[in-house]
Amino acid sequence: MCGISGYLSRRVITKDALTVMNDSMIHRGPNDAGVELYEAGGGFTLGMAQRRLAIMDLSPRGHQPMSSPDGRITVVFNGEIYNYREIQKDLPDYPFRSTCDTEVIIAAYLAWGIDCVNRFNGMFAIALYDRQTDELFLVRDRMGVKPLYYRLENPSGSREGGDGYGAADGLVFASELKPIMLDPGFDKKIRRDVIPRYLFQQYINAPETIFENVFKLEQGTILRFHEGEIQSWKYWDTATVYAQMQQAPVTDYAEAKAECKRLLQRATKLRLIADVPLGAFLSGGYDSSLVSALAQEQLGSVPLRTFAIGFDEEGYNEARFAKKVAEHLGCDHTELYIDEKDMFDLVDSIPQYFDEPFADSSQIPTMLVSMLARQHVTVALSGDAGDEFFCGYNIYDNVRQAQRLDRLGALAHAVGRIGGLEKHYPFRVRVIAANRNPETKTQFGAGSYVEFAQRMVQSGSSFLPVNYETENSYGVDNWQIRRMLLDMDTYLPGDIMTKVDRASMKYSLENRCPILDKDVMEYSYRIDHSFKYHDGVKKYILKDIAYDYIPKELLDRPKKGFGVPLDQWLRGPLREQLESYADHDFLVRQDIFDADFVSGMIRDYLRTGDGGPATGRNFSKLSWSFFVFQQWYLHYCDR
Repeated sequence: MCGISGYLSRRVITKDALTVMNDSMIHRGPNDAGVELYEAGGGFTLGMAQRRLAIMDLSPRGHQPMSSPDGRITVVFNGEIYNYREIQKDLPDYPFRSTCDTEVIIAAYLAWGIDCVNRFNGMFAIALYDRQTDELFLVRDRMGVKPLYYRLENPSGSREGGDGYGAADGLVFASELKPIMLDPGFDKKIRRDVIPRYLFQQYINAPETIFENVFKLEQGTILRFHEGEIQSWKYWDTATVYAQMQQAPVTDYAEAKAECKRLLQRATKLRLIADVPLGAFLSGGYDSSLVSALAQEQLGSVPLRTFAIGFDEEGYNEARFAKKVAEHLGCDHTELYIDEKDMFDLVDSIPQYFDEPFADSSQIPTMLVSMLARQHVTVALSGDAGDEFFCGYNIYDNVRQAQRLDRLGALAHAVGRIGGLEKHYPFRVRVIAANRNPETKTQFGAGSYVEFAQRMVQSGSSFLPVNYETENSYGVDNWQIRRMLLDMDTYLPGDIMTKVDRASMKYSLENRCPILDKDVMEYSYRIDHSFKYHDGVKKYILKDIAYDYIPKELLDRPKKGFGVPLDQWLRGPLREQLESYADHDFLVRQDIFDADFVSGMIRDYLRTGDGGPATGRNFSKLSWSFFVFQQWYLHYCDR
């Protein structure tokens, strides 16, 4: 686990400058650092750098940049290839000098070319340079667990992202935006077209970023840079793999449960391989409890270290349930009770570690549990992705109901257009009636939020659609499945994985997610959907597996969550700060937002909780997104 950075360009970034860029990620890798410059073909210079958090092979043999014995291949790599020992057995002719997975990447590439990534089961962001072919490859794992940004210098042709071609004078890459922002040649030009989507979604999904000519490499993607020419393609795509797996469906429940359990056991076992102390996050919910149970099963008599945070307000506190689960499993459990002040004190650190606007407020409790775990371990397992792959979110109930009502919604829409009747419908009827875009059927909601997100940004420029207009690409009629696949392409990598990566790496803690194992993901695509959503029970098969380890009465309860009191903060201790961010004169100088509209909207919100007269809606979410953007802007762009 680490942070990587580097470049391939006709412009030389000096070793000292690359060192400064690289060291901005010292929190990602406090144990070691490597920075090297090389001559490349065609008048290009190659820079490779890494900050290392040592997890496997703690010796200097794991140092990066790492090169093949003949010097042909050089790699910097962030993440873990969990099946690297299995791959190594298929490479008996390579003279391995270490026991770390980085060297297996080099050996695998020499044996099979860049298609070797199809053999990797793990989380990874890889930069690999081949001197023989003068090619730089950037690779990101299937679900985007590990981040990878890149900047194009003087680009031409199509914007990179997914399958595409283009050209540029150079390419700069990094695990975070900070190193790219510290590149002496970087000009911080903000992309206004992504801001409305950010304000509404609270994150910026790949391939977009907040800056012009800077992109996130999409999950499951390979980018090739050769003599200024760029090509990118998907080696693993959600819609394609789902369609392939559906060709061999599993319709027997007993078979599905047994195989799913076996794959989860194997995935957990692979993620227990480490040369440093290891533990698990344990909230007491189904996913983290199951992962902890699977890990404890593998460890046998050695207690698994588990970590939970509790809240002094009983209505929000699930720590006591986590403690009971840990006691049942025989784990070595540690809990930390926090109050609102503990969470509030982390607000100022958000832009430092989430270095583009990111407003999912659950980042704060995630940082706190990461801080707690890092005091005892270097690696922590988590139950992330159970909701996306096994139908766990409450929105999936709403999506199912919306599909049933869609025909009535179409009729209500047709009738409502007569004499403007639609605006007089009850709120829920308006939502169903307005849901007419076939590309966004599962993304229905209050139109006022979409409208306000767009109106907040200065007009005169085109915006990306606030919702993701991609649903028909999945070729699925069942709206629940369609929304799950959409979440795997957007919310999971863009929000959940970003949150967990930045929050854990803030404390130099590696997070591992067994449910995101390649084989678990692909098998989940094969099993009948009724095994996931059964008679209104979400995550049915995952819960059934959990009951093999933990009594139902310890798990079966309404989920309380761990909320952040945004409305109280924004209209209380953060009020003055929010007012300054929405000051009309400041907004005019900033030249991004519509000064008249935003200053009025924030004024109305602080007075009434609404976004304007007679809206009747709480606008704390949009106001928080705006607050975090301004906080980020002042930290990075207004100095």
